[in-house]
Amino acid sequence: MKKIVFFLLILAVSNCSTKKLEITHGLVNLDKKKDNITIGKSNKNDILDIFGPPSTVSTFDEDIWIYIELKKVNQSIVKLGKKRIKKNNTLIVKFDNRSLVNKVDFIDIENLNQLKLSDKVTEKEFTTNNMLFNVLTNLREKINSPVRRKQNKR
Repeated sequence: MKKIVFFLLILAVSNCSTKKLEITHGLVNLDKKKDNITIGKSNKNDILDIFGPPSTVSTFDEDIWIYIELKKVNQSIVKLGKKRIKKNNTLIVKFDNRSLVNKVDFIDIENLNQLKLSDKVTEKEFTTNNMLFNVLTNLREKINSPVRRKQNKR
């Protein structure tokens, strides 16, 4: 019996790998492939040959293509499978009206924090302090009141 347990223990330990698992989403080596783009000469077909179809196309402008690369790596056995972001690259390709590359923006994990986001907040028109809300809340409480009395008696 001890030999079987010892054999199973050795088998389990030998199957453990020290190599970190990498999970990749999107394109691979986006940072290297972006150097193949020539502004003013490369067109949409060239971009499709280099990268393939875009990860997403801008909702507001069909001439803006976005490519994404995300790579996560397991941190260590001690952290119990938590993953760390190793690469987070985004390539934004803008085309002119002749389908030639007009502008290329590359955002990597280092300059991701330098992006400026809007501080504007959309205010909702409906507030919980208006008269209609108060009337409906009181009406709901009165309707639910008999049900609560029955539940308390049981």
